[in-house]
Amino acid sequence: MKELLAFEKKLNFTFKNKDLLKTSLTHRSYLNEHRDYYLPHNERLEFLGDAVLELAVTGYLYENYSKPEGELTNLRSALVNYKMLSEIARDLDISEYLLLSRGEAKDQGRARQVILANAMEAVIGAMYLDSGFEKTHDFIKKNILVRLPQIIKTGSFIDPKSKLQELVQDKSGITPTYKVLSEEGPDHKKIFAMGVYVENNEVGSGTGPSKQEAELTAAEDALLKERWKKFV
Repeated sequence: MKELLAFEKKLNFTFKNKDLLKTSLTHRSYLNEHRDYYLPHNERLEFLGDAVLELAVTGYLYENYSKPEGELTNLRSALVNYKMLSEIARDLDISEYLLLSRGEAKDQGRARQVILANAMEAVIGAMYLDSGFEKTHDFIKKNILVRLPQIIKTGSFIDPKSKLQELVQDKSGITPTYKVLSEEGPDHKKIFAMGVYVENNEVGSGTGPSKQEAELTAAEDALLKERWKKFV
């Protein structure tokens, strides 16, 4: 692992307990190849960081935007989904400091996006344990909530499933349905492939680390290709 001082400078956050930071950057796969490593992997910190991040974002949206619940939920989802978090993680060069197995280190596809997003949540969890909610919230504001104006400007917070359903129902009264096409990988890094259908006609497909994420990707695919228009 590279000298963590440089990473702390990127985070603009100094850890009192450096082992918390190291743990947040330790992927489960690394321990499989380094049985004598003295720290645990980052999944418990990821679990904590996910909750801290959701609370910080939810509170900020509630206090600053007088929108109905559905729109606030969509804005929150746009800020905390794995694609956004992996993008932020890349901007902070988390990859340079992650401890991974040799196999995981070679993977540059969607699985790497998930690893980066999970590490970002784990770092947030480590910040919370190290210095409390207020300082962690400052980091979230400067690195995550700062992206909110652009999300609103581009309309990227609009749920593609809802948008596709609205368009299809408006034309035909039919509600799109989703089916699992395949599941691959072990439980802790499973990748789902989903198809979206108008009646029995596949109009889009997508993959993701959960069925919900894969459904969103499938809906985005359907909106992009506009194949649904043939069947309404």
